[in-house]
Amino acid sequence: MKPARRIAALAILTALSLLAWAQGSLVKRSDFYVPSDPGTDVFVREVRAEPAPGAQAPVLLIHGARVPGIASFDLPVLGGSLAMDLALAGFRVYILDVRGYGKSTRSRGFDLPSNANPPLVRSPEAVRDIGAVVRDIRRRNHQRKVALLGWAAGGSWAGYYASLHSDQLSHLIMLNTLFGADAPQPLIGRGSDLEDPHQPGQFNFAQNGAYRCNSSNSLLTGWHTSIPLANKDDWRDPAVANAYVDAALASDAASSLHHPPCFRSPNGALEDSFYEATGRQLWDGSLITVPTLVIACERDFWSRPEDREKLKRELVHAPVARVVVIPNATHFVFLDRPERGRKQFLDEVTAFLSR
Repeated sequence: MKPARRIAALAILTALSLLAWAQGSLVKRSDFYVPSDPGTDVFVREVRAEPAPGAQAPVLLIHGARVPGIASFDLPVLGGSLAMDLALAGFRVYILDVRGYGKSTRSRGFDLPSNANPPLVRSPEAVRDIGAVVRDIRRRNHQRKVALLGWAAGGSWAGYYASLHSDQLSHLIMLNTLFGADAPQPLIGRGSDLEDPHQPGQFNFAQNGAYRCNSSNSLLTGWHTSIPLANKDDWRDPAVANAYVDAALASDAASSLHHPPCFRSPNGALEDSFYEATGRQLWDGSLITVPTLVIACERDFWSRPEDREKLKRELVHAPVARVVVIPNATHFVFLDRPERGRKQFLDEVTAFLSR
């Protein structure tokens, strides 16, 4: 075998060995539920390395508008688990499903046709679920403050929570997050299918009821078009993309009842995101008093440069307010290949959390 091939083969074997080791004896996972509002239980997964982490703040990962926590942050393939990477870096990591997502409580509205109710699970409800989980994490970790890392709509929820309860937090990280800038957003803003064609600037309730059912194709379209290569596998590992779709579909026990299979997600996050995409701000960044990292990806289809600029201007009381733009990276940066922005993202996050 030629030296270059021998080195490549060794690297692959080492990576596979690391994955098996991390998922076996080194990294431990435990699942549990935390009560939130009466009748609402929030699913949480803890991911930690053995031996137990030291003095680092525990980290809570918050998913976005459609795909729940495990499918976003803890896929069982190499390069597909942000939670495992952070655990191996020395952090005790938690992942939640906001109500209406994944394994958390779904209200009775999910058993009715979508058009029978307005969008379910608006931001105040998500923030209450985050609060319940933060309290439980603090209890489990001797009242240490908690770091939040939220992706897209999850970043907005995290910022909303921090604007109310900075005293409970050690750090805040928002990835590809909208923040009420008045700037074009063709996917979910003005002119999109979320806008009422008869009332410009208003949410289209006629086409967007309580929830939507998401097919596998809908999960990959935006990711696919963001990658500027003909061969998408050069940018993202197909095993990661397939695991992402499989885990998302598996998050809803009723997904197989639809043809094609699809999983239900609440539309409340999309309604709130529509408002944020059309210049309406949901929370006040000047109330945040913890170190804050705003990460944006150059090829993101969700947030806009104007959002991060507005956030930077409002974070006047955050002792640290850092904005990082990862060049040429996509909305799914932590699921892309290391050289496509994932390594820089992990380096930025771990360095910030270690401050």
